[in-house]
Amino acid sequence: MDGNGRWAKKRLLPRFIGHQKGLNAVKRIVSHCSELGVEALTLFAFSTENWRRPEDEVNKLMGLFLKALQKEVSKLDENNVKLRIIGDRTGFNEEIQAHIELAEERTSENTGLSLNIAANYGGRWDMIEAVKKWHAANPDKDIVELTEDELSGYVCLADLPEPDLLIRTGGEQRISNFLIWQMAYTEFFFTDTLWPDFNESSIDEAVSSFTQRERRFGKTGDQVK
Repeated sequence: MDGNGRWAKKRLLPRFIGHQKGLNAVKRIVSHCSELGVEALTLFAFSTENWRRPEDEVNKLMGLFLKALQKEVSKLDENNVKLRIIGDRTGFNEEIQAHIELAEERTSENTGLSLNIAANYGGRWDMIEAVKKWHAANPDKDIVELTEDELSGYVCLADLPEPDLLIRTGGEQRISNFLIWQMAYTEFFFTDTLWPDFNESSIDEAVSSFTQRERRFGKTGDQVK
């Protein structure tokens, strides 16, 4: 979800206003994805590298995150959305950690859209943690015995299908340490639209692009056909 700060700067507004408008975009997209029957939506909200931003901006982002956990979870629950936060939550203060647990518990039985918020998340962190978890579960195994299939069971979102589509807003064309393991065969869609302006028609455009692609997963085009 890229472009909140630039959206605000274009309007001579503080960057934080852009983040607030970005939250409105999240609400729109979550609602539309639910209507489309999307199984899982993962939003990259805050990376492990984002702590490097100015302290005031980080503090305001944490406040916005807490407010969303306090105010929006009831709506998600009413709409049968299952919420999960992925990332190193120990980096957050105790109040945010407590509300994360409450939000996940409240929506844990919901069967609609799986909404995953990546917060204090990094793909490299995810892979290292997966190896640690595998080793803890298999203390008698040598590391040379670790296979791709085994490791896949320990990365974040292992219980969900691998992502079909990555949408990157704001004109950037990189994955920025996001779901590195999980996106081995994900289709990419890049748009210049800044995240606060991203809306239902933007999702529809990305989905339309996706449906026109041939996904071969290592096979030839003739094999797929």
